[in-house]
Amino acid sequence: MTRPARILLVAAESSGDRLGADLMRAMRSGCERELEFFGTGGAGMAAEGLHSAFDISELSVLGLFEAVSAYPRVVRRADEVAALANEVQPDIAVLIDSWGFTLRVAQRLRAQIPDLPLVKFVGPQVWATRAGRAATLAKTVDHLLTIHSFDAPMFEAHGLETTFVGNPALEREWSGDGTAFRARHAIPAHANVLSVLFGSRPAELRRIYEPFARAVGRLREANPDLSVVVPLAEPIEAAARERLADDLRMSGVVIVGEAEKADAFAATNLALACSGTVTTELATLGVPAVVGYRLAWPTWALLRAFLLRSKYVSLVNIAAGRELLTERVQTQTTGRKLARACQEWLDDPARRAETSKALIETTRSMRGDGRAAERAAAVICGMLPD
Repeated sequence: MTRPARILLVAAESSGDRLGADLMRAMRSGCERELEFFGTGGAGMAAEGLHSAFDISELSVLGLFEAVSAYPRVVRRADEVAALANEVQPDIAVLIDSWGFTLRVAQRLRAQIPDLPLVKFVGPQVWATRAGRAATLAKTVDHLLTIHSFDAPMFEAHGLETTFVGNPALEREWSGDGTAFRARHAIPAHANVLSVLFGSRPAELRRIYEPFARAVGRLREANPDLSVVVPLAEPIEAAARERLADDLRMSGVVIVGEAEKADAFAATNLALACSGTVTTELATLGVPAVVGYRLAWPTWALLRAFLLRSKYVSLVNIAAGRELLTERVQTQTTGRKLARACQEWLDDPARRAETSKALIETTRSMRGDGRAAERAAAVICGMLPD
């Protein structure tokens, strides 16, 4: 009897965990062989049956200089993944997003198990910064599954076989019930709802909490009827709840976890959001947003001077070629400037309605054929040895 195919999955952040969970489901239904999964992941992949080798929250490293201080930890965990691979002898390894960590894992796997097929799921954003990573990845893995249609030429130029599978963040079903959410949390039907999203990394929470809270304080003072909702990502929930509990500016806001995220989004008129996957998720529902982000100053200076290639930080804006989502990044991420940008949206319902349509149209064009996990699974299953 043929033994189950052994799949090593490596995810290191919450966004990668969601990708991994979707992929696991698609592989189970799409592969002809029985499968066994090993590796690292978060709650989503655990729900699909993966026993993670360690807690991935410590690998959510933000910025160049933070990565330097975290390097010993990243190396130690990469060594542990390689040791796990040597123990279970997988048939294929799939490295999901998280460039810095998965690259180190890939390098170890290539050196220790040379014949192991390596697949990267989501490539580094070479269209935005550090184009040399395309050549590095091509030397390290066998196949790239990309979520951006414009990625392939940049990697294929270096000989890396690349398949565009579509963007899973754009095809998740956000069939939330906004009416029920408002009723559940005593939010009037006529009230504007501002959702405040602090990101999913502890470093993001530390950097943007204060300017976001200041912005909320200003907005609540100027708009007494404004309802504020704070959906929290699981990796930062405990720390965020602790800060929110001690902050008078945030007293009385509605705080919810991942389970109510879809309903919260469906009830939202405007978002104040940390740059990341969540802004794309909001855009699929046509929710306008003010996007803030902060890096350590040395990191930001280096990016601006030598590395940053894109005019925008939000993927939706890059795809649209214009600022559909309002960006207030780094020096612009202050309570006053964020509040002013949000107020402009609140004061202009017609602008919100027009932009909502443009956001939906843009994300629809970015989606692909709507079967990203299935297409990724088909490629991986096709690479499994007989």
